[in-house]
Amino acid sequence: MKGIRGLSHFSHRLYAAQAAPKLDAAVAAFSAQEVQVTKLPSGLVIASLENYSPASKIGVFVKAGCRYETLDSQGVTHLLRLAANLTTKGASAFKICRGVEAVGGGLSVTSSRENMIYTVDCLRDHIDTVMEFLINVTTAPEFRPWEVADLTPRVKMDKALASQKPQIGVIESLHAAAYKSSLSNSLYCPDYMVGHISSDQMHSFVQNNFTSARMALIGLGVDHSVLSQVGEQFLNIRGGAGTSGKKAQYRGGELRVQTRDSLVHTAVVSEGAAVGTPEAAAYKVLQQVLGAGPHIKRGSNTTNKLSQGIAQATTHPFSASAFNSNYSDSGLFGVYTISQAASTSDVIKAALRQVKAVSQGGLTAADLTRAKNQVKAEYLMSLESSEGMLEDMGSQALAGGTYNSPEAVAQSIDSVASSDVINAAKKFVTGKKTMASRGHLVTTPFVDEL
Repeated sequence: MKGIRGLSHFSHRLYAAQAAPKLDAAVAAFSAQEVQVTKLPSGLVIASLENYSPASKIGVFVKAGCRYETLDSQGVTHLLRLAANLTTKGASAFKICRGVEAVGGGLSVTSSRENMIYTVDCLRDHIDTVMEFLINVTTAPEFRPWEVADLTPRVKMDKALASQKPQIGVIESLHAAAYKSSLSNSLYCPDYMVGHISSDQMHSFVQNNFTSARMALIGLGVDHSVLSQVGEQFLNIRGGAGTSGKKAQYRGGELRVQTRDSLVHTAVVSEGAAVGTPEAAAYKVLQQVLGAGPHIKRGSNTTNKLSQGIAQATTHPFSASAFNSNYSDSGLFGVYTISQAASTSDVIKAALRQVKAVSQGGLTAADLTRAKNQVKAEYLMSLESSEGMLEDMGSQALAGGTYNSPEAVAQSIDSVASSDVINAAKKFVTGKKTMASRGHLVTTPFVDEL
């Protein structure tokens, strides 16, 4: 505070020397814009939102997640994530890196089990520059064998970092046990494929999946007409629907990984709902009813049913939350628990009892209202970041070629009835279970004992 007191020597108030200039008429005329969506004859979907931001964010969404890998190409999407800055037919690896950095931009690649997302960030004045590189990366990769071979150490590093996070291992094991194919594929390259994925396999995967009908071009902070002109440059890519991929087949099962860790991570799920269905909204509400993690930093999280039920069954520390994942043709719903080895059985069984209680009608009007508000707040707050908004626009455009406004999404959540949530809980209770666990499993029950 000593430095602040030092300001007292000023004998007059610090007013501006002159009045602020009036806003430019064009700036003053800015008005809120809606998301615009256009579908080209080639099948490419273009969606944009002009938010008048000084920075633009543009992404290319492709239906090319790891679920589309074959048995012979397991791990190819992992390498594709790392190969975004490799040499293309239009630019060398050095030119891509130097060109993007020269304009203060950024190029990143992420992927899920269903989609790959190539994103560039830049100032509005440099859209043409970064888009040239984005088009090259997504439509004209070369995958030179020596450059692909140089990715092996980075693949090993990714796998080593992932192995240090038990949650990642449990979720990967959960999908491997739950499905026969497609969604059972891992986001990470299997050990037996590390260093054995060829440039020909990468070319084959791109040719079969990076087609115009499987892509969406999404822009934030860019005029729709400008983005549409960029979209026309994608017309020279492969047309058609590409490889359809296998439909997800839920089977149920169990995978256990014994380690010396003092904490046990477990996930118990049944088949949930596909994205975009009315049932998916009911599962989202049920997830918040049961508890999807603390909403207050260092809070006791006493409002959710999982914490309330487990606290009565054990005095040991624990963490529990509802797990919900939706895909285009399937989904997983259940509970995820972290506990000490000695209390694992009590924690898991207490969590499952809470879901059963909801399925038997243990849901008050206050519980339902609270859960709906939390779902809507979580969704709307995710749209406040450019990353969240871009992902929401891209996933909707890629799935159905349209965009539902936040108001429409909120209305669909409000329309969920108590009976819908109870029926979702019943489906979990009666459904065939899948279980994945990791840690010191001395007291962890098997899935057929639950």
